[in-house]
Amino acid sequence: QVQLVESGGGLVQAGGSLRLSCAASGRTVSNDVMGWFRQPPGKEREFVAAITWSGMSTYYADSVKGRFTISRDNTKNTLYLRMNSLRPEDTAVYYCAADSSSLVWSGTYYSSQRSYNYWGQGTQVTVSS
Repeated sequence: QVQLVESGGGLVQAGGSLRLSCAASGRTVSNDVMGWFRQPPGKEREFVAAITWSGMSTYYADSVKGRFTISRDNTKNTLYLRMNSLRPEDTAVYYCAADSSSLVWSGTYYSSQRSYNYWGQGTQVTVSS
């Protein structure tokens, strides 16, 4: 079992930046593909970004490409999401997720929530205009 805990959310003005962290405990996640999802108010949860075991490959939703950067530090068992040029439409609860059974990397596959078997509780990000 692995527990995922997100942190780093908060209130920021449009154009600002935040860095989210997702700390894993219980076991190493160095062999897991990991991802970030978000759920805007009143909407379905949606894909943000995913990253391979080593961090060498990443995949992003078109809406965040060029503004957000996903990264990981396997020595710290932690996943990150650097968010720049934030917009009001980025307001959402942000969740990290892990897939412990990952064998083959596909960005498209890991853009689906069904591809993950562990989830954090989420952290709120609010971007004011």
